[in-house]
Amino acid sequence: MPTRDPFNDPFTGEESGRSIIELRGISRNFGAQEVLRDVSLDVRAGETVCLIGESGCGKSVTMKIMASLMHPTAGDVLWNNVPIKDRSDEDLVRDRLRFGYLFQGAALFDSLSVFENIAFGLRQNTKMSDAFLEEIVAERLKDVGMSPASARKMPSQLSGGMRKRVGLARTLALMPDIILYDEPTTGLDPIMIDVINTLILKTKKRRPVTSVIVTHEMSTVRKVADRVIMFYPLSRLEPGESQIVFEGTPEEAFSSDDPRVSQFVYGEAGERMQELALL
Repeated sequence: MPTRDPFNDPFTGEESGRSIIELRGISRNFGAQEVLRDVSLDVRAGETVCLIGESGCGKSVTMKIMASLMHPTAGDVLWNNVPIKDRSDEDLVRDRLRFGYLFQGAALFDSLSVFENIAFGLRQNTKMSDAFLEEIVAERLKDVGMSPASARKMPSQLSGGMRKRVGLARTLALMPDIILYDEPTTGLDPIMIDVINTLILKTKKRRPVTSVIVTHEMSTVRKVADRVIMFYPLSRLEPGESQIVFEGTPEEAFSSDDPRVSQFVYGEAGERMQELALL
């Protein structure tokens, strides 16, 4: 088993349950379009949080702001109680290495082989030997249930589910402490959805990891989430009304008496049909 590459690691520690990511009063505009308004939430060490809600309500934007891949228009992001804006550029670059990000559609480099896709972050951020790198790539492929022979394939030769698994292997290669999954099961069949859900659970079981998952898939929420946070579109809220309409366990989400929550988790159009009919 390869030894972990020695990064300065600000996100590990024995105290599980402490807040390691905090958003305080986050807003984000794109020109005149307001996507997030005064959003505050936290992510605690060792938990798996699912962000749910209709398309376009700001979930993926929230995740990118968490990882400092996008800056908020207003508000503060804190990592381990320290505002990002107070970190030096050197510290910010180093600390970002503790995040793994599984993009929608896996976002593989089409011109690189599976091996080179998984090895990409290692080549960019470490000086490990080729032999050590090959060992890590082989282990990450094994972790996601793929054979060593698949390392020679190109992304165009892979199914959608295999591309997602390669994307996860690449995410795991740097052994991040926080993994951000942006709709990891979109476009997959029910069996492959369960495969990805199981891999998310296996990743957490293998070693301590904190996960944030943007998803519309309720089977993912039921199977992997410790906590659920539901966003609501700003266009359908009253002025000053919170954009987060639910926060709690999966069981609480599925038993919620808030029609906005229950209609979403059970996939029922409800009053949305009346709204759409007026368009």
